[in-house]
Amino acid sequence: MGMVSTVGLVLHPARDSAAAIQAVIGWAAGRGATVLGLPEEVGRIDCSAVAVDQATLAERSDLLVSLGGDGTMLRTMRLAAGRATPVLGVNLGRLGFLAEIDVADLPAALTRIDEHRWQVEPRMALRAVLPDGSEVTAFNDLALVRIPGDGLAALEVNVQGEPFVRYSADAVIVSTSTGSTAYSFSAGGPIVSPTVEGYLVVPAAPHSVFNRAIMLSADEDVRLDLLPSCGRLAVEADGIVAGHLTRGDRLPVTAVRAAAHVVRLGGTTFYERARRKLRVSGSAEVD
Repeated sequence: MGMVSTVGLVLHPARDSAAAIQAVIGWAAGRGATVLGLPEEVGRIDCSAVAVDQATLAERSDLLVSLGGDGTMLRTMRLAAGRATPVLGVNLGRLGFLAEIDVADLPAALTRIDEHRWQVEPRMALRAVLPDGSEVTAFNDLALVRIPGDGLAALEVNVQGEPFVRYSADAVIVSTSTGSTAYSFSAGGPIVSPTVEGYLVVPAAPHSVFNRAIMLSADEDVRLDLLPSCGRLAVEADGIVAGHLTRGDRLPVTAVRAAAHVVRLGGTTFYERARRKLRVSGSAEVD
């Protein structure tokens, strides 16, 4: 018996996804499967997908299909957070790290998943609690970013309740291994295998004497305490502003293991994607 009776679609807000949608619709029609989508997204194209809200999409789908790039994939993973629903990334543009296949490969990939011929790659998330009590979830990173004119991001990193290091920077990034190739990498952080469960804490444009990134275990509780010299900061979760902090505020951050499950079909590895995307090979000649 096939595993996929309901497919949920999540679309890039701007890229042309008509061909990918029709590929999913056609595959589902041949198997009597249902296709779900968000109202504001499936309404862009005349198709037979059923419009449902976000909670229903995540709850009812046997498989979530992300049509876009890494940003769309991250949004889909946040929708699926805490559930066992696998997420398949379909690349509609530039090469990313999370998308697994191109549009032309969609029907064959869906058949493989339906026949249980695939692997799952669990991905850790970060969860933070803002001062107002609201929770924020991120799969790439949480970034505390200075607001122009309001001073630097000056904060202390506490680990297991003990003060460890202080940073003064344009931003301080708490990244998962998944996010090590995103904002953290651009700030000088290391590339980390997505199978490693832990936190990277990386200062961007540091002004402090200590300017190194640190790596912490996912088993350790982390808290970011804003110092008296800190300016007002924006809290970005996967690049989206989720709130603001000011001096004296504290931001506890915890790891959520296997918060999402990414479909892997064995076409490429993380290291192949990293070599192509970040051009890390060929940087030096060795005789």
